Amino acid sequence: MARGGFETAGRGSLLARVMLGVLSLLVVGGVVVTFAAFAYGRNAARQAYDQILVGAANDIAGSVNIVAGAPLVNMPVSAFGLLALASEDRITYAVRGAGGALLTGHADAPAAAGEVGPAPVFFDAPLHGDPARFVTVVRRFSERDFSGSVHVTVGQTLRARNEMALGLTRGAVLVMSGIGLVLILGAFLVIRSAMRPLDRMARELSARDPYDLTPMPADGPAEVAVMVGSMNRFMGRLDRQVGAMKHLISDTAHQLRTPVAAIRAQAELALEDDPEHLPQRLDRLVKRTRSLGNLLDQMLARALVIHRADNAPPEPVDLRDVALQVLEGRDHEVLAPEAEVELVIGDRAIMVLGDEISLCEAVKNLLANALRHGQSPVRLGVSRAGDTAEIWVEDAGNGPPPEVLDRIGGRFERSAASKGNSAGLGLSIVRAVAEAFGGRVTLGAGPAGQGFRVTLVLPRAGAVGVRDAG
Repeated sequence: MARGGFETAGRGSLLARVMLGVLSLLVVGGVVVTFAAFAYGRNAARQAYDQILVGAANDIAGSVNIVAGAPLVNMPVSAFGLLALASEDRITYAVRGAGGALLTGHADAPAAAGEVGPAPVFFDAPLHGDPARFVTVVRRFSERDFSGSVHVTVGQTLRARNEMALGLTRGAVLVMSGIGLVLILGAFLVIRSAMRPLDRMARELSARDPYDLTPMPADGPAEVAVMVGSMNRFMGRLDRQVGAMKHLISDTAHQLRTPVAAIRAQAELALEDDPEHLPQRLDRLVKRTRSLGNLLDQMLARALVIHRADNAPPEPVDLRDVALQVLEGRDHEVLAPEAEVELVIGDRAIMVLGDEISLCEAVKNLLANALRHGQSPVRLGVSRAGDTAEIWVEDAGNGPPPEVLDRIGGRFERSAASKGNSAGLGLSIVRAVAEAFGGRVTLGAGPAGQGFRVTLVLPRAGAVGVRDAG
Protein backbone atom coordinates (compact mmCIF):
# COMPACT_ATOMS: atom_id res chain seq x y z
CA MET A 1 0.00 0.00 0.00
CA ALA A 2 2.82 2.33 0.92
CA ARG A 3 4.60 1.47 -2.31
CA GLY A 4 1.61 2.30 -4.45
CA GLY A 5 1.09 5.54 -2.54
CA PHE A 6 4.71 6.50 -3.12
CA GLU A 7 4.44 5.80 -6.87
CA THR A 8 1.20 7.79 -7.11
CA ALA A 9 2.75 10.65 -5.19
CA GLY A 10 5.75 10.62 -7.50
CA ARG A 11 3.57 10.74 -10.62
CA GLY A 12 1.38 13.47 -9.11
CA SER A 13 4.45 15.48 -8.21
CA LEU A 14 5.78 15.37 -11.77
CA LEU A 15 2.38 16.30 -13.20
CA ALA A 16 1.98 19.07 -10.62
CA ARG A 17 5.39 20.52 -11.47
CA VAL A 18 4.67 20.61 -15.18
CA MET A 19 1.20 22.04 -14.65
CA LEU A 20 2.60 24.65 -12.26
CA GLY A 21 5.11 25.65 -14.92
CA VAL A 22 2.38 25.92 -17.58
CA LEU A 23 0.15 27.89 -15.19
CA SER A 24 3.02 30.25 -14.34
CA LEU A 25 3.63 30.92 -18.02
CA LEU A 26 -0.07 31.58 -18.57
CA VAL A 27 -0.23 33.94 -15.57
CA VAL A 28 2.80 35.89 -16.74
CA GLY A 29 1.36 36.02 -20.26
CA GLY A 30 -2.00 37.09 -18.84
CA VAL A 31 -0.45 39.96 -16.91
CA VAL A 32 1.42 41.13 -19.99
CA VAL A 33 -1.69 40.85 -22.16
CA THR A 34 -3.77 42.73 -19.52
CA PHE A 35 -1.38 45.66 -19.49
CA ALA A 36 -1.21 45.63 -23.27
CA ALA A 37 -5.01 45.49 -23.55
CA PHE A 38 -5.40 48.39 -21.09
CA ALA A 39 -2.86 50.48 -23.00
CA TYR A 40 -4.60 49.66 -26.27
CA GLY A 41 -8.03 50.43 -24.80
CA ARG A 42 -6.89 53.74 -23.33
CA ASN A 43 -5.30 54.75 -26.63
CA ALA A 44 -8.41 53.74 -28.59
CA ALA A 45 -10.69 55.65 -26.18
CA ARG A 46 -8.46 58.74 -26.35
CA GLN A 47 -8.47 58.72 -30.15
CA ALA A 48 -12.25 58.24 -30.31
CA TYR A 49 -13.15 60.97 -27.83
CA ASP A 50 -10.47 63.32 -29.16
CA GLN A 51 -12.25 63.15 -32.51
CA ILE A 52 -15.50 64.07 -30.75
CA LEU A 53 -13.81 67.07 -29.14
CA VAL A 54 -12.31 68.15 -32.47
CA GLY A 55 -15.68 67.73 -34.19
CA ALA A 56 -17.47 69.86 -31.57
CA ALA A 57 -14.75 72.54 -31.65
CA ASN A 58 -14.84 72.69 -35.46
CA ASP A 59 -18.66 73.00 -35.41
CA ILE A 60 -18.39 75.91 -32.98
CA ALA A 61 -15.60 77.52 -34.99
CA GLY A 62 -17.65 77.10 -38.16
CA SER A 63 -20.59 78.98 -36.59
CA VAL A 64 -18.54 82.16 -36.03
CA ASN A 65 -19.54 85.00 -38.36
CA ILE A 66 -18.36 88.63 -38.72
CA VAL A 67 -21.19 91.04 -38.05
CA ALA A 68 -20.57 94.79 -38.01
CA GLY A 69 -16.82 94.25 -37.87
CA ALA A 70 -16.94 91.92 -34.88
CA PRO A 71 -17.07 88.12 -34.58
CA LEU A 72 -20.42 86.73 -33.55
CA VAL A 73 -20.98 83.16 -32.40
CA ASN A 74 -24.19 81.32 -33.21
CA MET A 75 -23.77 78.18 -31.09
CA PRO A 76 -24.64 75.07 -33.15
CA VAL A 77 -26.75 72.34 -31.61
CA SER A 78 -24.67 69.66 -33.38
CA ALA A 79 -21.62 70.51 -31.25
CA PHE A 80 -23.46 69.73 -28.04
CA GLY A 81 -24.98 66.65 -29.67
CA LEU A 82 -21.49 65.31 -30.22
CA LEU A 83 -20.41 66.10 -26.67
CA ALA A 84 -23.58 64.47 -25.35
CA LEU A 85 -22.27 61.07 -26.53
CA ALA A 86 -20.41 61.03 -23.20
CA SER A 87 -23.56 61.60 -21.19
CA GLU A 88 -21.92 61.37 -17.74
CA ASP A 89 -19.04 63.70 -18.49
CA ARG A 90 -19.02 67.42 -17.75
CA ILE A 91 -18.06 69.79 -20.54
CA THR A 92 -16.80 73.32 -20.88
CA TYR A 93 -16.08 75.59 -23.81
CA ALA A 94 -14.77 79.05 -24.55
CA VAL A 95 -14.60 81.17 -27.70
CA ARG A 96 -11.97 83.89 -27.55
CA GLY A 97 -11.26 86.64 -30.01
CA ALA A 98 -8.25 88.84 -30.62
CA GLY A 99 -6.20 89.45 -27.47
CA GLY A 100 -7.91 86.54 -25.70
CA ALA A 101 -11.18 88.40 -25.15
CA LEU A 102 -13.98 85.98 -24.24
CA LEU A 103 -16.71 86.03 -26.84
CA THR A 104 -18.85 83.28 -25.31
CA GLY A 105 -18.52 80.30 -23.04
CA HIS A 106 -16.88 79.82 -19.65
CA ALA A 107 -14.20 82.24 -18.56
CA ASP A 108 -12.46 79.59 -16.44
CA ALA A 109 -11.93 77.27 -19.40
CA PRO A 110 -8.14 76.96 -19.81
CA ALA A 111 -6.46 78.07 -23.02
CA ALA A 112 -3.74 76.23 -24.89
CA ALA A 113 -0.24 77.28 -23.97
CA GLY A 114 1.85 78.78 -26.74
CA GLU A 115 1.03 79.52 -30.33
CA VAL A 116 -1.77 77.49 -31.92
CA GLY A 117 -1.25 76.55 -35.55
CA PRO A 118 -3.69 75.26 -38.15
CA ALA A 119 -3.74 71.80 -36.52
CA PRO A 120 -5.82 71.18 -33.38
CA VAL A 121 -3.88 71.36 -30.11
CA PHE A 122 -4.76 68.84 -27.37
CA PHE A 123 -3.81 69.24 -23.71
CA ASP A 124 -4.83 67.94 -20.30
CA ALA A 125 -5.99 70.17 -17.47
CA PRO A 126 -8.32 69.95 -14.46
CA LEU A 127 -11.97 70.79 -14.82
CA HIS A 128 -13.46 71.77 -11.43
CA GLY A 129 -11.04 69.40 -9.73
CA ASP A 130 -11.51 66.49 -12.13
CA PRO A 131 -9.02 65.54 -14.82
CA ALA A 132 -10.18 66.58 -18.28
CA ARG A 133 -9.10 66.64 -21.89
CA PHE A 134 -9.14 69.86 -23.94
CA VAL A 135 -8.68 70.84 -27.57
CA THR A 136 -8.15 74.25 -29.11
CA VAL A 137 -8.78 75.04 -32.77
CA VAL A 138 -8.22 78.34 -34.57
CA ARG A 139 -10.30 80.01 -37.26
CA ARG A 140 -8.61 82.88 -39.05
CA PHE A 141 -10.50 85.78 -40.67
CA SER A 142 -9.20 88.27 -43.23
CA GLU A 143 -12.08 90.55 -44.25
CA ARG A 144 -12.51 94.20 -44.98
CA ASP A 145 -13.90 95.12 -41.61
CA PHE A 146 -12.20 92.37 -39.49
CA SER A 147 -8.89 90.60 -39.65
CA GLY A 148 -7.72 88.22 -36.89
CA SER A 149 -8.14 84.83 -35.26
CA VAL A 150 -10.82 83.23 -33.16
CA HIS A 151 -9.75 80.47 -30.73
CA VAL A 152 -12.28 77.82 -29.78
CA THR A 153 -11.50 75.62 -26.76
CA VAL A 154 -13.67 72.63 -25.83
CA GLY A 155 -13.02 70.39 -22.80
CA GLN A 156 -14.53 67.21 -21.40
CA THR A 157 -13.88 65.10 -18.30
CA LEU A 158 -12.40 61.59 -18.71
CA ARG A 159 -15.08 59.37 -17.21
CA ALA A 160 -16.40 58.00 -20.53
CA ARG A 161 -12.86 57.53 -21.82
CA ASN A 162 -11.85 55.54 -18.76
CA GLU A 163 -14.98 53.40 -18.90
CA MET A 164 -14.33 52.63 -22.56
CA ALA A 165 -10.71 51.68 -21.85
CA LEU A 166 -11.73 49.48 -18.91
CA GLY A 167 -14.49 47.90 -20.99
CA LEU A 168 -12.04 47.00 -23.75
CA THR A 169 -9.61 45.65 -21.16
CA ARG A 170 -12.32 43.58 -19.46
CA GLY A 171 -13.37 42.11 -22.78
CA ALA A 172 -9.80 41.18 -23.64
CA VAL A 173 -9.21 39.70 -20.17
CA LEU A 174 -12.41 37.64 -20.35
CA VAL A 175 -11.49 36.26 -23.77
CA MET A 176 -7.95 35.60 -22.58
CA SER A 177 -9.23 33.88 -19.42
CA GLY A 178 -11.44 31.58 -21.48
CA ILE A 179 -8.56 30.76 -23.79
CA GLY A 180 -6.30 30.23 -20.76
CA LEU A 181 -8.72 27.73 -19.22
CA VAL A 182 -8.90 25.85 -22.50
CA LEU A 183 -5.09 25.86 -22.71
CA ILE A 184 -4.75 24.60 -19.14
CA LEU A 185 -7.20 21.78 -19.81
CA GLY A 186 -5.46 20.96 -23.09
CA ALA A 187 -2.04 21.05 -21.41
CA PHE A 188 -3.28 18.73 -18.68
CA LEU A 189 -4.58 16.23 -21.22
CA VAL A 190 -1.44 16.48 -23.37
CA ILE A 191 0.87 16.01 -20.37
CA ARG A 192 -1.13 13.04 -19.12
CA SER A 193 -1.00 11.54 -22.60
CA ALA A 194 2.76 12.17 -22.84
CA MET A 195 3.30 10.47 -19.47
CA ARG A 196 1.46 7.30 -20.45
CA PRO A 197 4.61 5.63 -21.84
CA LEU A 198 6.26 6.21 -18.45
CA ASP A 199 3.28 4.66 -16.67
CA ARG A 200 3.34 1.70 -19.06
CA MET A 201 7.06 1.26 -18.56
CA ALA A 202 6.62 1.37 -14.77
CA ARG A 203 3.89 -1.27 -14.96
CA GLU A 204 6.03 -3.51 -17.18
CA LEU A 205 9.00 -3.19 -14.83
CA SER A 206 6.83 -3.94 -11.79
CA ALA A 207 5.38 -7.03 -13.47
CA ARG A 208 8.79 -8.39 -14.52
CA ASP A 209 10.54 -11.26 -12.87
CA PRO A 210 13.49 -10.01 -10.79
CA TYR A 211 15.86 -12.10 -12.94
CA ASP A 212 14.41 -10.92 -16.26
CA LEU A 213 17.01 -8.52 -17.69
CA THR A 214 15.95 -8.72 -21.33
CA PRO A 215 15.77 -5.36 -23.18
CA MET A 216 12.54 -3.40 -23.02
CA PRO A 217 10.84 -2.25 -26.26
CA ALA A 218 12.02 1.29 -27.05
CA ASP A 219 8.70 2.57 -28.45
CA GLY A 220 7.07 5.87 -27.60
CA PRO A 221 8.40 9.46 -27.86
CA ALA A 222 12.07 10.12 -28.54
CA GLU A 223 12.73 11.22 -24.93
CA VAL A 224 11.24 8.00 -23.55
CA ALA A 225 13.12 5.96 -26.16
CA VAL A 226 16.40 7.54 -25.02
CA MET A 227 15.62 6.69 -21.40
CA VAL A 228 14.61 3.13 -22.33
CA GLY A 229 17.80 2.76 -24.37
CA SER A 230 19.91 3.86 -21.40
CA MET A 231 18.00 1.49 -19.14
CA ASN A 232 18.50 -1.37 -21.61
CA ARG A 233 22.24 -0.69 -21.72
CA PHE A 234 22.35 -0.69 -17.94
CA MET A 235 20.37 -3.93 -17.79
CA GLY A 236 22.71 -5.41 -20.40
CA ARG A 237 25.71 -4.59 -18.23
CA LEU A 238 23.91 -5.95 -15.21
CA ASP A 239 22.99 -9.10 -17.14
CA ARG A 240 26.60 -9.63 -18.12
CA GLN A 241 27.71 -9.13 -14.52
CA VAL A 242 25.06 -11.53 -13.23
CA GLY A 243 25.95 -14.00 -15.97
CA ALA A 244 29.63 -13.79 -15.06
CA MET A 245 28.76 -14.35 -11.42
CA LYS A 246 26.58 -17.33 -12.31
CA HIS A 247 29.32 -18.79 -14.49
CA LEU A 248 31.86 -18.27 -11.72
CA ILE A 249 29.64 -20.00 -9.16
CA SER A 250 28.75 -22.79 -11.58
CA ASP A 251 32.34 -23.27 -12.70
CA THR A 252 33.58 -23.21 -9.14
CA ALA A 253 31.06 -25.82 -8.06
CA HIS A 254 31.74 -28.01 -11.10
CA GLN A 255 35.46 -27.65 -11.67
CA LEU A 256 36.72 -27.60 -8.08
CA ARG A 257 34.92 -30.75 -7.00
CA THR A 258 37.29 -33.16 -8.78
CA PRO A 259 40.66 -31.58 -7.83
CA VAL A 260 39.58 -31.06 -4.21
CA ALA A 261 38.46 -34.70 -4.01
CA ALA A 262 41.75 -35.81 -5.56
CA ILE A 263 43.75 -33.73 -3.08
CA ARG A 264 41.75 -35.15 -0.20
CA ALA A 265 42.27 -38.69 -1.50
CA GLN A 266 46.02 -38.19 -1.90
CA ALA A 267 46.29 -36.70 1.57
CA GLU A 268 44.38 -39.61 3.11
CA LEU A 269 46.52 -42.12 1.24
CA ALA A 270 49.67 -40.34 2.39
CA LEU A 271 48.51 -40.70 5.97
CA GLU A 272 47.54 -44.34 5.61
CA ASP A 273 50.31 -45.56 3.25
CA ASP A 274 53.66 -46.89 4.37
CA PRO A 275 56.58 -44.43 4.68
CA GLU A 276 58.28 -45.73 1.58
CA HIS A 277 55.51 -44.41 -0.68
CA LEU A 278 55.17 -41.12 1.18
CA PRO A 279 57.45 -39.05 -1.18
CA GLN A 280 55.46 -40.25 -4.18
CA ARG A 281 52.18 -39.37 -2.48
CA LEU A 282 53.48 -35.94 -1.51
CA ASP A 283 54.70 -35.33 -5.08
CA ARG A 284 51.23 -36.12 -6.45
CA LEU A 285 49.67 -33.96 -3.75
CA VAL A 286 51.89 -31.02 -4.72
CA LYS A 287 51.01 -31.45 -8.41
CA ARG A 288 47.30 -31.55 -7.60
CA THR A 289 47.66 -28.46 -5.43
CA ARG A 290 49.47 -26.57 -8.17
CA SER A 291 46.82 -27.56 -10.69
CA LEU A 292 44.10 -26.36 -8.34
CA GLY A 293 45.97 -23.08 -7.83
CA ASN A 294 46.23 -22.54 -11.58
CA LEU A 295 42.54 -23.26 -11.98
CA LEU A 296 41.60 -20.77 -9.25
CA ASP A 297 43.93 -18.13 -10.67
CA GLN A 298 42.43 -18.39 -14.15
CA MET A 299 38.84 -18.49 -12.93
CA LEU A 300 39.38 -15.35 -10.86
CA ALA A 301 41.28 -13.72 -13.74
CA ARG A 302 38.38 -14.39 -16.12
CA ALA A 303 35.87 -12.96 -13.62
CA LEU A 304 38.11 -9.89 -13.18
CA VAL A 305 38.38 -9.33 -16.93
CA ILE A 306 34.61 -9.54 -17.46
CA HIS A 307 33.98 -7.23 -14.50
CA ARG A 308 36.45 -4.58 -15.68
CA ALA A 309 35.15 -4.75 -19.26
CA ASP A 310 31.81 -3.34 -18.04
CA ASN A 311 33.09 -1.02 -15.32
CA ALA A 312 36.52 0.30 -16.30
CA PRO A 313 36.24 3.01 -19.01
CA PRO A 314 38.58 2.42 -21.98
CA GLU A 315 41.72 4.56 -21.91
CA PRO A 316 44.61 4.99 -24.37
CA VAL A 317 47.10 2.16 -23.81
CA ASP A 318 50.40 1.56 -25.57
CA LEU A 319 50.66 -2.16 -26.36
CA ARG A 320 54.44 -1.94 -26.02
CA ASP A 321 53.96 -1.01 -22.35
CA VAL A 322 51.70 -4.05 -21.92
CA ALA A 323 54.31 -6.38 -23.44
CA LEU A 324 57.08 -4.88 -21.28
CA GLN A 325 54.98 -5.13 -18.13
CA VAL A 326 54.18 -8.80 -18.78
CA LEU A 327 57.80 -9.67 -19.49
CA GLU A 328 59.12 -7.72 -16.51
CA GLY A 329 56.71 -9.62 -14.26
CA ARG A 330 58.99 -12.67 -14.83
CA ASP A 331 56.14 -15.15 -14.48
CA HIS A 332 57.60 -17.06 -17.42
CA GLU A 333 60.74 -17.81 -15.39
CA VAL A 334 58.56 -19.69 -12.88
CA LEU A 335 56.51 -21.54 -15.49
CA ALA A 336 59.41 -22.57 -17.72
CA PRO A 337 62.81 -21.57 -16.35
CA GLU A 338 64.64 -23.16 -19.27
CA ALA A 339 62.50 -21.51 -22.00
CA GLU A 340 63.86 -18.61 -24.03
CA VAL A 341 61.48 -15.62 -24.36
CA GLU A 342 62.24 -12.84 -26.87
CA LEU A 343 60.58 -9.40 -26.87
CA VAL A 344 59.80 -7.90 -30.31
CA ILE A 345 58.60 -4.28 -30.19
CA GLY A 346 59.33 -1.24 -32.35
CA ASP A 347 60.24 2.34 -31.52
CA ARG A 348 56.78 3.81 -32.27
CA ALA A 349 53.82 3.73 -29.94
CA ILE A 350 50.96 1.43 -30.91
CA MET A 351 47.94 2.82 -29.10
CA VAL A 352 44.59 1.20 -28.47
CA LEU A 353 41.59 2.10 -26.33
CA GLY A 354 41.29 -0.49 -23.57
CA ASP A 355 42.01 -1.42 -19.99
CA GLU A 356 45.67 -2.01 -19.19
CA ILE A 357 44.98 -4.54 -16.42
CA SER A 358 42.73 -6.65 -18.64
CA LEU A 359 45.18 -6.50 -21.54
CA CYS A 360 48.06 -7.56 -19.29
CA GLU A 361 45.99 -10.47 -17.99
CA ALA A 362 45.20 -11.58 -21.54
CA VAL A 363 48.85 -11.42 -22.65
CA LYS A 364 49.98 -13.31 -19.54
CA ASN A 365 47.64 -16.13 -20.50
CA LEU A 366 48.91 -16.08 -24.11
CA LEU A 367 52.49 -16.37 -22.88
CA ALA A 368 51.61 -19.06 -20.33
CA ASN A 369 49.87 -21.16 -23.01
CA ALA A 370 52.87 -20.88 -25.31
CA LEU A 371 55.25 -21.88 -22.52
CA ARG A 372 53.10 -24.85 -21.44
CA HIS A 373 52.16 -26.26 -24.81
CA GLY A 374 54.62 -24.76 -27.32
CA GLN A 375 58.28 -25.12 -28.07
CA SER A 376 61.11 -22.77 -27.25
CA PRO A 377 62.05 -20.15 -28.30
CA VAL A 378 58.93 -18.08 -27.58
CA ARG A 379 58.50 -14.57 -28.97
CA LEU A 380 56.26 -11.84 -27.52
CA GLY A 381 55.70 -8.97 -29.94
CA VAL A 382 53.65 -5.92 -30.88
CA SER A 383 52.88 -4.76 -34.41
CA ARG A 384 50.37 -2.85 -36.48
CA ALA A 385 48.39 -3.78 -39.58
CA GLY A 386 46.43 -0.92 -41.14
CA ASP A 387 43.84 0.34 -38.67
CA THR A 388 44.46 -2.50 -36.21
CA ALA A 389 47.06 -3.11 -33.54
CA GLU A 390 48.34 -6.58 -32.69
CA ILE A 391 49.99 -8.09 -29.66
CA TRP A 392 51.02 -11.69 -30.24
CA VAL A 393 52.88 -14.68 -28.82
CA GLU A 394 54.65 -17.08 -31.13
CA ASP A 395 56.44 -20.34 -30.37
CA ALA A 396 58.53 -22.68 -32.53
CA GLY A 397 56.05 -25.56 -32.47
CA ASN A 398 53.47 -26.57 -35.03
CA GLY A 399 50.47 -25.83 -32.81
CA PRO A 400 47.41 -28.01 -32.28
CA PRO A 401 45.83 -29.90 -35.19
CA PRO A 402 43.15 -28.09 -37.24
CA GLU A 403 40.25 -30.01 -35.69
CA VAL A 404 41.28 -28.72 -32.25
CA LEU A 405 41.70 -25.08 -33.31
CA ASP A 406 37.94 -24.61 -33.72
CA ARG A 407 37.31 -25.67 -30.14
CA ILE A 408 40.16 -23.79 -28.47
CA GLY A 409 38.98 -20.64 -26.73
CA GLY A 410 35.91 -22.07 -25.04
CA ARG A 411 35.73 -22.27 -21.28
CA PHE A 412 37.56 -25.32 -19.86
CA GLU A 413 38.43 -26.52 -23.35
CA ARG A 414 41.69 -28.45 -23.10
CA SER A 415 43.74 -29.95 -25.89
CA ALA A 416 45.22 -33.37 -25.66
CA ALA A 417 48.66 -31.84 -25.32
CA SER A 418 47.78 -30.19 -22.05
CA LYS A 419 47.84 -33.52 -20.19
CA GLY A 420 45.81 -32.08 -17.38
CA ASN A 421 48.22 -29.19 -16.72
CA SER A 422 45.87 -26.53 -18.10
CA ALA A 423 42.62 -25.20 -16.66
CA GLY A 424 41.30 -24.56 -20.18
CA LEU A 425 40.60 -20.87 -19.46
CA GLY A 426 43.64 -19.12 -20.98
CA LEU A 427 42.30 -18.38 -24.45
CA SER A 428 38.82 -17.90 -23.04
CA ILE A 429 40.19 -14.95 -21.05
CA VAL A 430 41.90 -13.60 -24.18
CA ARG A 431 38.68 -13.85 -26.22
CA ALA A 432 36.74 -12.07 -23.43
CA VAL A 433 39.23 -9.18 -23.50
CA ALA A 434 39.11 -9.01 -27.31
CA GLU A 435 35.30 -8.88 -27.37
CA ALA A 436 35.22 -6.25 -24.62
CA PHE A 437 37.28 -3.79 -26.69
CA GLY A 438 36.00 -4.60 -30.18
CA GLY A 439 38.82 -6.94 -31.21
CA ARG A 440 39.33 -10.58 -32.09
CA VAL A 441 41.73 -13.48 -31.56
CA THR A 442 43.47 -15.23 -34.45
CA LEU A 443 45.38 -18.52 -34.32
CA GLY A 444 47.64 -19.91 -36.99
CA ALA A 445 51.11 -20.23 -38.40
CA GLY A 446 53.62 -17.39 -38.11
CA PRO A 447 54.25 -14.91 -40.96
CA ALA A 448 57.07 -17.04 -42.37
CA GLY A 449 54.92 -20.18 -42.30
CA GLN A 450 56.87 -21.54 -39.34
CA GLY A 451 55.87 -21.76 -35.71
CA PHE A 452 52.47 -21.16 -34.19
CA ARG A 453 51.19 -17.64 -33.38
CA VAL A 454 48.21 -16.50 -31.29
CA THR A 455 47.34 -12.83 -31.91
CA LEU A 456 45.11 -10.42 -30.02
CA VAL A 457 43.89 -7.94 -32.67
CA LEU A 458 42.43 -4.62 -31.49
CA PRO A 459 41.34 -1.42 -33.29
CA ARG A 460 43.98 1.27 -33.15
CA ALA A 461 43.11 4.49 -31.30
CA GLY A 462 41.94 7.19 -33.70
CA ALA A 463 44.17 9.93 -32.27
CA VAL A 464 47.37 8.92 -30.55
CA GLY A 465 49.23 12.20 -30.58
CA VAL A 466 52.79 12.97 -31.45
CA ARG A 467 54.17 9.64 -30.27
CA ASP A 468 52.28 7.90 -33.05
CA ALA A 469 53.15 10.32 -35.77
CA GLY A 470 54.17 8.77 -39.07
